[in-house]
Formats: sequence, C-alpha cells, structure tokens
Amino acid sequence: MRQETAPVDDHEQLARQFEQNRGHLRAVAYRMLGSVAEAEDAVQEAWLRLSRTDVSDVGNLAGWLTTVVSRVCLDLLRSRKSRREDSLDTYVPDPIIGELGPEDEAVHADAIGLALLVVLETLSPAERLAFVLHDMFGVGFDEIATIVDKSPAATRQLASRARRRVQGAPATDGDVSRQRVIVEAFMAASRGGDFEALLELLDPDVLLRADAGAATAEFAGPAVSKLVRGAKAVVEQALLFSRMAPYNQVALVNGVPGVITVVNDRLLGVMAVTVADGKITQIDILADLERLEVIPLPA
Repeated sequence: MRQETAPVDDHEQLARQFEQNRGHLRAVAYRMLGSVAEAEDAVQEAWLRLSRTDVSDVGNLAGWLTTVVSRVCLDLLRSRKSRREDSLDTYVPDPIIGELGPEDEAVHADAIGLALLVVLETLSPAERLAFVLHDMFGVGFDEIATIVDKSPAATRQLASRARRRVQGAPATDGDVSRQRVIVEAFMAASRGGDFEALLELLDPDVLLRADAGAATAEFAGPAVSKLVRGAKAVVEQALLFSRMAPYNQVALVNGVPGVITVVNDRLLGVMAVTVADGKITQIDILADLERLEVIPLPA
C-alpha cells in the first residue's frame, strides 16, 4: 500500500471518518488487550497510520481500520506474552467503570465481563484475535487469515480452540437489578463481619482472584496478589478487607454491578462479581495502584 500523506483538504474528512469509527475500534482493542491504556494507544496508532496512508482506493474504511488496529494489538500481545506467564493466575484485566442508572441494561447490553477477559488472557495471541474478531465482531475468516498470516482453515481452527476455552468462562446472570441486590448484600455482610451471611451469598466453589501488581505483604498487608478457592476461604478474605468498607460503593464494572473503593477521589480498588443462580461464583479484584491510576472514574 502506498505510504503518502493525505492532502490537507482531505485531512479533516479523514479525521471525521476516523472519529465515527473510534468507538468500534476502542471496543475491538479493549477486548483484544484487556487494557484501557493499551487500547487507547492502539487506536491512536491506527489514526497515525491512516493519516500517513493514501486510502483513496479503500472501499471499506471501517474494515481497513479494524485490520490496522488488530495488527497493532497482535504485536502488543506477542510482545507481552513472555513477561506475563509467571503472574497469569492472578492477573486481572483493566475494568471499565460506569455509573448505575435506570438504563443500565440497555446501555451496557454489549459489555464484556471481566471474568471473560480473564479467560481471554489465557489464549495465544492468534487465538484471541481470531475469537474476538470473528465471534464478537463478525469478521470473516478470510480477512482474519491475512492478519495472522495463516490459511482461512487454520484461522477457523484458532477460533474453534479459543471458543472451547471460553465456553468454560463463568457466566453472570443477565438480571442487573438482581445482581445489584446480591452485591449490596455482600457489602453489608462484609461491613458487619457477618460470616454466615457471607457464606450464604457465595457458591461453595467460589473463586477469588486478586491482582495487586508488585505489592507485597510487607508493604500492602492483605492487598497482595492471590488466588483463593472455596466459600470459607473467600469469606476470610472478605473480612480482612472490611476496614475499607466505608470507602466502598456499588458501581457498574464492565456492564454489571460491582464494587469500587474510592478514598479522597482516588481509586484504590475495583471488584467485579460474577453471579449465577443467585450465588457469587467468582470475584475478580484489581488493587494494582499503578494501573488503577489511569482508569477513569464515572463523572
């Protein structure tokens, strides 16, 4: 493809077209990367490449931009893979926080749960790309094949392997108002130190994943990365964090009710909750202060 700078009179038109696609590109990049900051970087890189490229013969600019963002994301996934393997068990992707309101279910119908993003982190870069583009955005395997440099048949196999892994991801109930009731009950029981009430809310095989980044027990007390299984063990962890209860509030976390901890307008923790059949089956907590710094709070 020719690398030529777009004429000035075309630049504004390109910018308008790009802005029309920005939301879609951000959604693709976030699902590919699980990182708010990296997704924004990938979208910005797509703009830079667009502004340097003659796209006068491109019939589908949205498709062209999706391909560019996907290639950028694939490079980022491949570069990060080696440095994440040691901490993958406790890694929690960046959450997206929103305000709870009367239109939550409509507005966030296409949100991706944090528990699903956790599973996507276990896929190979090519599997993740194939699954996200095909299963979430309906991109054809012929197009995806050119990005991963494989045949369409091999690309279809990538998506199939990914799909089998993703089918094991914990699914949350679709009733947002019901989940909010359970999350608020969990907060109240934690605040009051009510062991039995907490046990009643948890699935016996509940999994708690906490990601505190580089924090250690010496410096962060209970806020360290850990993987905890079983209702009784999770209850003990919930009671450990009860001292932060005055600073906890319900918020939308990736489209469903969760908990955020805010002290002096600073985000110190995010808890995503997976609820199935009225019980909490998974809790994912991000307490990495360095990463929390760049996650925007609701207005």
